[in-house]
Amino acid sequence: MSQYMDKDSVVLLDFWPSVYGMRVKIALEEKGVSYECRQEDFQDKSSMLLEMNPVYKMIPVLVHNGKPICESLNIVEYIDEAWNHKPSLLPLDPYKRSQAKFWGDYIDKHVYSIRRKLWKGKVEEQEEGKKKFIEGLKTLEDELGDKPYFGGDEFGYVDVALIPFTSWFYTYEIYGKLSIEKECPKLVAWAKRCMEKESVAKSLPHPHKIYGFAMQYKQKHRLE
Repeated sequence: MSQYMDKDSVVLLDFWPSVYGMRVKIALEEKGVSYECRQEDFQDKSSMLLEMNPVYKMIPVLVHNGKPICESLNIVEYIDEAWNHKPSLLPLDPYKRSQAKFWGDYIDKHVYSIRRKLWKGKVEEQEEGKKKFIEGLKTLEDELGDKPYFGGDEFGYVDVALIPFTSWFYTYEIYGKLSIEKECPKLVAWAKRCMEKESVAKSLPHPHKIYGFAMQYKQKHRLE
């Protein structure tokens, strides 16, 4: 057992604006798991982070009983299995489970990887990023359809994977000069529905706080 951990402890190594970290916090809240959240400084990474995630040296890392679990969707799945009481985040049916994982992977490949161009990129990159970002959201909106949540009537894995990005929507709209509600009204309605859940509301920072972080980041790194 790591020198940092007591028995039965749950610690999350986090960075508050990270959508990946928000996923883990929502999953822990959904399962009613008590945990300690430790903020990391990427300019001065803690010895604990370097020990617990020696491969990527990145957050989030969930440390459960001294053992690290890395990569956000992998952590969400671990939480669902380690605390296997209801509510279950992943479907029990193998096919539905595979589909949920597919959409989680889609979100990482077609939302996370592109959204950075909206607020970090140059003008031409922003235009390209805006088009692809909206295309990705529209694909997700089509998958959502008229269901309350991606899995149906119950909040679950795909919702956990996507909802943290909505805390960044205001920032994307300001820098990308777009209206996500105009482009994807059903998705925005879904986001508002998710925000009514305590697990989500507690885990997502206010959009204006995210925007303040983005402004400071751009100024510090001279991206303006």
